[in-house]
Amino acid sequence: MTSVASPAMVGREAPLRALLGAITRPPAVALVEGEAGIGKTRLARAAIDVLRDGGRTVLLGHCHQLREPFPYGPVFDALRHVAAALPATEALNPVTGALRGYLPELAGHLPPSLPPVDDPRAERHRLFRAVHALLDAAAPAVLVLEDLHWADDGTRDLLRFLTQQPPEGLALVVTFRREDLPVTGLPLGHAYRHPPGANSVVISLKPLDVEAVRTLTSTLLGRPQVTEFFAARLRERTAGVPFLIEEVVRSLLDGDGQFPGGVEEPEALDRVAVPLLLREAMAERLADLSPPALRAVHAAAVLKLPADEPLIATISGTAGEPTIAPAGAALREALKAGVLLEHPDGQYGFRHALAQQAVYDAIPGPDRQLTHRRAMAALAALDPPPLVQLAYHARRAGEYEAWRRHGVAAADQAAALGDVPLVVELLEGMLADPKLPREARGPLALQLSRLATIGLSHRRAVRMLRRLLSDDFLTGDVRGEARLNLGVLLANQAGDIAAGRQEVLASLPDLSGRPGIAARGLALLAMPAWGGEPIATHKKWMDQAESLLVAVADEDPELTATVYVNKVTFAMLVGAPDAFALADTLPVSDPSAAIRRQAARGYSNLCDAATALGHYGPAGRFAREGRRIAGETGALYPAYLVEVSSIKLDWLTGRWDGLRERALAAVEVTPETPLLSVDARLVLGMLALARGEWQEAGEHLEAAGPREPDSAFLPVAAAASGGLVELHLTRDSVEDALSEADSAVTRLRRKGV
Repeated sequence: MTSVASPAMVGREAPLRALLGAITRPPAVALVEGEAGIGKTRLARAAIDVLRDGGRTVLLGHCHQLREPFPYGPVFDALRHVAAALPATEALNPVTGALRGYLPELAGHLPPSLPPVDDPRAERHRLFRAVHALLDAAAPAVLVLEDLHWADDGTRDLLRFLTQQPPEGLALVVTFRREDLPVTGLPLGHAYRHPPGANSVVISLKPLDVEAVRTLTSTLLGRPQVTEFFAARLRERTAGVPFLIEEVVRSLLDGDGQFPGGVEEPEALDRVAVPLLLREAMAERLADLSPPALRAVHAAAVLKLPADEPLIATISGTAGEPTIAPAGAALREALKAGVLLEHPDGQYGFRHALAQQAVYDAIPGPDRQLTHRRAMAALAALDPPPLVQLAYHARRAGEYEAWRRHGVAAADQAAALGDVPLVVELLEGMLADPKLPREARGPLALQLSRLATIGLSHRRAVRMLRRLLSDDFLTGDVRGEARLNLGVLLANQAGDIAAGRQEVLASLPDLSGRPGIAARGLALLAMPAWGGEPIATHKKWMDQAESLLVAVADEDPELTATVYVNKVTFAMLVGAPDAFALADTLPVSDPSAAIRRQAARGYSNLCDAATALGHYGPAGRFAREGRRIAGETGALYPAYLVEVSSIKLDWLTGRWDGLRERALAAVEVTPETPLLSVDARLVLGMLALARGEWQEAGEHLEAAGPREPDSAFLPVAAAASGGLVELHLTRDSVEDALSEADSAVTRLRRKGV
């Protein structure tokens, strides 16, 4: 990390302006509230850094959770450093002599001590006046007291006295955590009344939003912005609390200050250990809970998701037991202690995932397993039962057969509903678990490989399939299909065309007994927009795929649809006379969601091919159909392809309003798969060229893939080369333009175009 803590006030610009606006116009009182780690101290210090060169005296005091019996200690700690700002002793108000016994460091700067008084209340009032007078003499001054929630009553009384009629040149800043105040909502112990003539502001620091989390993470790393998806997962795990964000990012980095593998993987966030300070803070709060409240908190930690009171009571074992305090009382105690908080709709849970993990890790192993079993029993009684949660609790309860049964059922249910990302997540989790029996791995590996090919996330699936293929427990036909699907992932989602095609070719010998699956592999190789072979070779592959499929066409309708979609796409890409007639025969009304997902893929391909051929009207129709069917069936991959093709179509047809923002968003969605966004890159490059942004235009056009004919989409690569030629001509670089044109022609000839 470039620094232990970010130097930037990310997401705190408005609170900093509000704080500076108050304390630069004294007398002022600023109350800064927020949960632990939210950035109260950082905000106060940032304001102090701005003020230090402005001739103001800055005094810092801290309230401590474990304090010694010293009255008004935080204020006197701050006043010990006021000497440099005081006038000559004779100019001070004589009442300040009452402070000599409390501030020996200022003995040489204060008037003589005052005689004692018999009335303790009068003594206290005189002391308060002395503090007021000393601060008045040191003005302009800023008094910052941190963690007021730990202040003693005397300190609160003194602060109330100062705020009722603050010295003319004083700005008082206090920070506190509302949930830890002795009286909720009253940092000063009593209602604060805004004094006439004084500036007053209450600043409530909120968690950072996703964009601020993204900026903070990038600032911590000292590099360009991380992906929005990673930032969203990081915010979900940390609830947007800056301290936790910094701790998690630090935990993710390797010894060289980089993410392992050079990329940020959202899945890695689930493996990050709970920061030490958070574990200690949670342990401290748990130690103060009664046994029933602790059991309720443990139940909430095991459940992981927010739950209602009856479910927590059932799992904690407090429901229906007259000898145990009611669940409501236990929950109220946990809420008051700040361990749990109330979510919408009467649900109770933790502030963020790290707090939940800290409590979960503190539960003894046998107690954890017992609580998971109780959770299984309680959730199984629901109608319908939450299968994903049942699988989770079964695995952690050690009920492996139940885990496998619920996990497969959950994956099947998600697949039936079209929730492909959830299916992939479930299957990946099961396959990565060493407790999954070997005989169950083959079918799940095939199911994962099939579904991963229609999603956008591929990195974990690729790793998983490679690991499975390196083992020897898969039968030949299963290994062949899994390798074929790995090739599809590499060629499409990962954008590694060469590696993907190698995997497809390597899968064919294992598929000799499965002609239908082999036909699918050949149909993928046949796509003429990819690879370096001439068109004739692609046509031969497509003919072979069709001939293999004849014998098994009725056995697997989805496989037949897959190959047929490629045949229609091939016809459009090569400009076949019957291409548009074939496009009208795609299975858009088939009752099978899997087959309709193939139709959505076909329309996304047709939109792109028709756009490349200049058939803009049909291309728009294909885009609308593809978007509709992809939305109905949860096919994320075709939906994304339709969007990037539509971006290029709108650029070519002059619909430029908001186009740059759409193209940037499309590029952002797939940072791991830059090849998928080449259409958007092309559009960004040409729009930048139209605006005269030459450097930006060159960067985007180069990213569209004109240099890699074997791993580029030829229509886009050719258009990008044309854009680079135009860019060179615009800059009066004729020789560079000729060189680019010659290189483009050479690359296209290699392809047989």
